[in-house]
Order: sequence, then structure tokens, then C-alpha cells
Amino acid sequence: MTRIVLRAALILAAVALAGTAEAKGCLKGAAVGGLAGHAVGHGIAGAAAGCAIGRHEANKQDKNKVQNGGDQPATR
Repeated sequence: MTRIVLRAALILAAVALAGTAEAKGCLKGAAVGGLAGHAVGHGIAGAAAGCAIGRHEANKQDKNKVQNGGDQPATR
């Protein structure tokens, strides 16, 4: 029981101290990473990694859009 309370307090503190962040790509990545991480017992680490990867992919798509002039779909 105390582990759950301690984890919840740490998560709330991290969220409160994080400030604003661009969520583009992060939310979907965190959801997928959290589920995958939960399956192997590391849900929080999976969510953090999923957020980072999702944000990275969103940045790559934005960069491709700028380079392509914005009128063509971004390619992988």
C-alpha cells in the first residue's frame, strides 16, 4: 500500500514540476509505451520512452513537411 502511495506522490511531483510541454506525439507514444511496459512490469519507464519516441517521430514529420514545402505528405 505504501508503495502505491509513494509512486503516486512521485508521479504527481514530476507532473507538477514538469511545466508545459508540447504533447504532439507524446500522448500516443506514452499510451503505447505504457501498455507495452506494463506487460513486462515497467509501465512508467515504457510510458516515458514511448513519449520520447513519439515526440521524436512528430519532430521528424514536421521537419519533412517544412522541407517538402508543406503541400506533399511526409514520407518515412
